[in-house]
Amino acid sequence: MEKLQKMISDKSVVIFSKNSCCMSHTIKTLFLDFGVNPTIYELDEITRGKEIEQALAQLGCSPTVPVVFIGGQLVGGANQVMSLHLNRSLIPMLKRAGALWV
Repeated sequence: MEKLQKMISDKSVVIFSKNSCCMSHTIKTLFLDFGVNPTIYELDEITRGKEIEQALAQLGCSPTVPVVFIGGQLVGGANQVMSLHLNRSLIPMLKRAGALWV
């Protein structure tokens, strides 16, 4: 848990992802299309990825990828991110976190 906290602190947007996950690709593309430069951790490529995935599961993230943190706060997975986007809450949230300036 402490390692997870360290990974998300001081970063405006963090995405935990897997290269093999199509929803991870969709979420990363959404943020990149907005002009956001998220920190992306590919759990199937990094050391201790399984351990981090277990920590995300302990936070209640199911499925464990993709998982998005904005401004150090857990937003959730693809469903939560898309819901925020569709109700026009995602862009203001990104602006408040300093991830967007426009």
